[in-house]
Parts: sequence; C-alpha cells; structure tokens
Amino acid sequence: MWKPIKSHLISGLSIITYNPSLKSLTKDIKKLADPKRATSSQWFFKTGKGQYGYGDQFVGLNSATQRLLAKKYSHLGFREIETLLKSKIHEERQIGFLILVIQFNRGEQSQKTRIYKFYLDHIDRVNNWDLVDLSADKILGAYLLGKPTGILNKLARSQNLWERRVAIIATYHFIKQNQFAKTLEIAEILLQDKHDLIHKAVGWMLREVGNRSLPTEIKFLKKHYKIMPRTMLRYAIEKFPEKQRKFYMAKN
Repeated sequence: MWKPIKSHLISGLSIITYNPSLKSLTKDIKKLADPKRATSSQWFFKTGKGQYGYGDQFVGLNSATQRLLAKKYSHLGFREIETLLKSKIHEERQIGFLILVIQFNRGEQSQKTRIYKFYLDHIDRVNNWDLVDLSADKILGAYLLGKPTGILNKLARSQNLWERRVAIIATYHFIKQNQFAKTLEIAEILLQDKHDLIHKAVGWMLREVGNRSLPTEIKFLKKHYKIMPRTMLRYAIEKFPEKQRKFYMAKN
C-alpha cells in the first residue's frame, strides 16, 4: 500500500500529494470550487459582453489555494501546462502560469530559456490583468535582464491590450534591480494608450520607479505629466505629498 508523501490543508480539505497528475489537479479544482466566489469573480474580472474579460469562466478558487495547487503540481511538463493554459477556466490558466514561474525560478539557464520561449508562444493565453501581473516580470522580465529587450517594444506597440500590459509589467523586474531606463522607454510608448488598464499599469510602474529613485520619476513627470492620462498620473503620484499631488493634477 502506498503512503502519501505530503498533504496540504486547503479550505478544510486534505489534498494528498501522491503521484499528482493533470487529471488529479482537475479533480482537486472541482473539489475546491466555490460557485459563490465564481459568480463574484465573473463580475470582478469584467466578463460581460463588451468588457475586457468577456467569455472568461471561473470556478471560484482564491489566490492562496491556486498557489498551493501550483506548488503541488509544479512538476508538470510543458504539454500538461499547455492544456491548462488553453483552458476556458481562468483558474486553470492561472495555475498553469504559476507553475511556469515556479519552474523558471528553480531552473537552470537552459530551462529558463525554454520557459521564456514557451511563454511567448502562449502569450495569447495571458489574457487578463492578473495573469499578466503574476507572470510578466517573473518570466519575461527576469529572462531579459541583461539581454536585448526589443521584444518589449514590439509588445508595447501591439494591438492586443494584454501584450501591451505585459510589456510594461515585465519591466518591474528591471525596476527591482534599480534599472529604470526600459520602464521609462515603454511608458513613453504607452503615454497615449486609450485603455484604463494600461493607464493603471504604467502609473504603477512609474510609482515603483519613484519608490527607488524619486528624482528619476519626477524628471519623467516634468516632461510628460501635462499629456498623461489622469488615471496614469494619479497612480504615478499616489505617494506624493498632498500639495504636490494637487499641483500635478491641477496642471494635467
């Protein structure tokens, strides 16, 4: 008789980590599904007709549960991960990207390269803001540090909303290394973007630059704040003193 290697307690359920497979992951997801949370997520991620997440489906797993499942099934191969990424269920795609992040962090350089290419090959499945935010800097940004970054410029000019968000969020990894030039370059490309989710992302990254080098952020703002979308500017100056915030917003 086999003995379980390890178990995690999630929402009162013991999930046994013996011989985990894609099939057993699907069973775990079904066991942990929460219809009430799923309904709430459908609203939160704007899945109605004409909204940015139109057609996305949820089963109702919270972020902590998804991360535990990703850790449990972190050994899955590319073929199995691809199945997750192609799923209509949002949480299955999210678990797939979380597994890729885990494998990227653990992998040797050759494995990181494979994951980077796999990520780009499946970038059409990075199709909501949370999927972008949990993966773009941790895979794309981390891989490109110290390498040519033209792919980010290409993504920033894409007609696809999520590819544009990937471009700016990927630079978060550079920001954490106190390298700000690429973030500012991509931010300039996206200054006149029409979508609110890009305004928020660019403003967030500018704020992160300012958290590490306020003079760098202020120099960028002096050049561009009059033409920046107000949401972008508001996010960028969120931590400024009130008097300074009012000055920028009044002139915008």
